[in-house]
Amino acid sequence: MCKLGRFYLPGSIPVGLGFLVNNIQVLDLRFCQISGNVPVSIGNLSNLVELYLSDNALTGSVPDSLGGLPRLSVLDLSRNTLTGVIPESFGSLTNLSSLDMSLNYLSGVVPESFGGLTNLRFLNLSGNSLSSSIPTQLGNVTSLVVVDLSSNSFSGIVPLEFRKLKRLQRLVVRRNLLTGNLSGDLFSSESKLQRLVLDHNNFTGELPDELWSLPSLSFVDVSVNNFTGALPNLDLNGNLSKLASGVLNLSHNMFYGNLTPVLRRYNTADLSYNYLQGKVPDYARGVVSLTRNCLRNTTTQRTVQQCAAFYSSKGLRFDNFGLPNSTLPPPRDGHKSNKKWIILAAVLGGVGLIILLAIIVLLMVVCCRKRPTSSPRGTGVVPAPTAAVPAPQGAALDLSNLGDVFTYKQILAATDDFSSANLIKHGHSGDLFRGFLEGGIPVVIKRFNVGSGKEDGYMVELDLFSKVAHSRMVPLLGHCLENENAKFLIYKQMPNGDLSSSLYRISDQDDDSLQSLDWITRLKIALGAAEALSFLHHECTPPLVHRDVQASSILLDDKYEVRLGSLSEACVQEGDIHSSRFTRLLRLPQTSEQGTSGQATATCAYDVYCFGKVLLELVTGKMGISASNDSTTKELLEGILPYINIYDKELVTNIIDPSLIIDEDLLEEVWAMAVVARSCLNPKPNRRPLMRYVFKALENPLKVVREESGSSAKLRTPSSRGSWNAALFSSWRQSSADVVTAAGPSSLKRSGTSGSQSGSGGHNGDHSSSNRKQSKDVFPEPLDVQDEERSNDGY
Repeated sequence: MCKLGRFYLPGSIPVGLGFLVNNIQVLDLRFCQISGNVPVSIGNLSNLVELYLSDNALTGSVPDSLGGLPRLSVLDLSRNTLTGVIPESFGSLTNLSSLDMSLNYLSGVVPESFGGLTNLRFLNLSGNSLSSSIPTQLGNVTSLVVVDLSSNSFSGIVPLEFRKLKRLQRLVVRRNLLTGNLSGDLFSSESKLQRLVLDHNNFTGELPDELWSLPSLSFVDVSVNNFTGALPNLDLNGNLSKLASGVLNLSHNMFYGNLTPVLRRYNTADLSYNYLQGKVPDYARGVVSLTRNCLRNTTTQRTVQQCAAFYSSKGLRFDNFGLPNSTLPPPRDGHKSNKKWIILAAVLGGVGLIILLAIIVLLMVVCCRKRPTSSPRGTGVVPAPTAAVPAPQGAALDLSNLGDVFTYKQILAATDDFSSANLIKHGHSGDLFRGFLEGGIPVVIKRFNVGSGKEDGYMVELDLFSKVAHSRMVPLLGHCLENENAKFLIYKQMPNGDLSSSLYRISDQDDDSLQSLDWITRLKIALGAAEALSFLHHECTPPLVHRDVQASSILLDDKYEVRLGSLSEACVQEGDIHSSRFTRLLRLPQTSEQGTSGQATATCAYDVYCFGKVLLELVTGKMGISASNDSTTKELLEGILPYINIYDKELVTNIIDPSLIIDEDLLEEVWAMAVVARSCLNPKPNRRPLMRYVFKALENPLKVVREESGSSAKLRTPSSRGSWNAALFSSWRQSSADVVTAAGPSSLKRSGTSGSQSGSGGHNGDHSSSNRKQSKDVFPEPLDVQDEERSNDGY
């Protein structure tokens, strides 16, 4: 519990604080579970230099009085629920070097007075509802090093005045409404820009040549825009050739032409969903994602018709995948040609309809005769069993871009000859050892024993790291493949281990008592893991399934940020999941979360189910749920799920980890996470929410259990009706008997209705409406709409 002088927190900040501790220079109240408004009296702390109020539950507007702190250098109000506008008075904080107001509900515009913050180096306003254009006055703040304006509703262009920001290293303006061209005048050879993130906007035109010439730029993400043009063909002897560890994401745009050597500068590149043509050079294989283009001898490309139409609209020549032009669709030749094709289409359509009707009749007969088998765990219908995914051949991987190469002698030295004292655990894919590289760098080394039947796991991981780059993945430092009997992967050591070992840890006191992670940290972990899985499911093409989601796979760095590990089971999602609703309707039922081979099914819905068990561990404190087998899981859920009810908050107090210290507001967050967990554990896989919706729900859990209209909010009541979310929650209530057979308390208290409403939230920019009315971000549409999206969104 936080303590400031004679005041104990959580609670609200004392109103008279400004008069009682007037000489204070640093006020750090992060993670103190503080609620209520920010007191105006803080403006009386004339000697205050640093003010940290992040990661609380502060509400209301930001007081103007904070702009009257003459010595203030650091102001952190992030991750609260603050509303209203940014005070114009903040422009008077001339000594301010760091301003973080991210992940709130601020609206309005960025004050023009910010142009006077001449010492400001770090500015983060992401995850709010700010609108209008980016103020040109920010270009006068030449000391800026980091600017993050992502996930707002900014429109217009990136101001040309930003060219004056010579010290700027990171510019992040993703998920906004920016339009127009990206001017080359923004970039100069003197720029120190390292990271440029502009994805999910409406930019048009070509990327300027000046961008490719920036000496320090190593991370570029301009995906999901309307950029076009050809890739530059720059001289690799220039000063940028050393940037072989960078990341380039140009996906979901309209780039065309041939692949060029500029790709050699990037360790990972995503060029999918463009119109690139020609041959794929060797240096691009295994490093670059190229799906949905117009490239030769490459799978999963666009159709001839799509590519030909695009290049024709540009007045450019299409190479027709290297085939003779006669393979192009025949041109339409007047009315007679149209008539001929119409007649042919009608004939083929009639024949196809007859065949389709025959198939329907046959399948209906088979379905009626085939009786579904009972489920050993009662956890529902899933798609067809996982097909074995062949390990990639070593020759297809560019190992030079996958960290350092270590010798077997170095591995022995790092682990003290694999001393039992350095053994962390016997993992299902390999043994894990702690070790130290030369220079004392702590690492974790995974040993894959050849002949164990799982030696190909290291190739699966290497292939994954060669194609996927995300901050939520455990960092791979290198590999050792020279030994005939074993292969080794070397990872960065995570100081806090994994979730299974960190939820409870030995306290700093002398009595060896266990100390439990606080709720804020638990929610942070859940959000990080959901972000990682959402990336695999929805931002990778094709979607990737982790298949081993449990507490031991969720690694934690020194700040308890999640790094997802245990990647040797990851694979591409089964193609069966992309089938249409009609196909799934006729598919014979299966009743296990595993295929006939006994392996976990390679579907995103399986990951969602396993993640639901992880959420229950965070809520209840009962470790082992996520790693439990079928029969144990059923028994555990029978004792937990009856206490999770969308209409009754108090029920969940029966299962909450008793070591948690929570107030009323935090209890609502725990309740919300439990509700999300239960939806993930729906017995029917196609009724579980998509992981991106789970991520949205955890970004703002209060919206799961509160109805909001305008500025008012109230808890859910059984009278709530008319929501798409009713279909989701009623579905898992009605099917709960498949999981929970024992009579539970209150029988879930349906109380006269099956409907409920839910809003959305999230710091990734989806505070797009200032009145925060109901939206579709927290959970998907009812079953029929969700299935439509699964079959049509390209995943």
